[in-house]
Amino acid sequence: MEFCVEDSSDVHVLIEDHRIVFSCKNPDGVEFYNEIEFYAKVNCKDSQDKRSGRSITCFVRKWKEKVAWPRLTKEDIKPAWLSVDFDNWRDWEGDEEVELAQVEHYAELLKKVSTKSPPPAMDDLDVSKTCSLTLRFPFSPEK
Repeated sequence: MEFCVEDSSDVHVLIEDHRIVFSCKNPDGVEFYNEIEFYAKVNCKDSQDKRSGRSITCFVRKWKEKVAWPRLTKEDIKPAWLSVDFDNWRDWEGDEEVELAQVEHYAELLKKVSTKSPPPAMDDLDVSKTCSLTLRFPFSPEK
């Protein structure tokens, strides 16, 4: 699921067995809060979220993966702001192994991108095999 709030701050996502709690602020300081009770139990330990400049995406894995839910929420009433993103729709009856591999690959890519580590040391470069580049800067002679 995706919460579309551009340039969000103070983002908090809590994924529990039966609900998700989301809150953040937009650049104008307006606070957003959503609490969704899931239709059934989810695997909160295997669920995660990723923040980008435009939205917060939450990957939520159902506890019983091969069981279809008639809806996302426990309540039979759908909130007006909630809609299905068919571009990211995953059919539980489809080619499950391929789809699972794609989702896991995407999650790994997001994890790698979000991991902030020091830049790689470049002291092992062989400068004798690199191209030479001469930079010329205009300068003023010392007086």
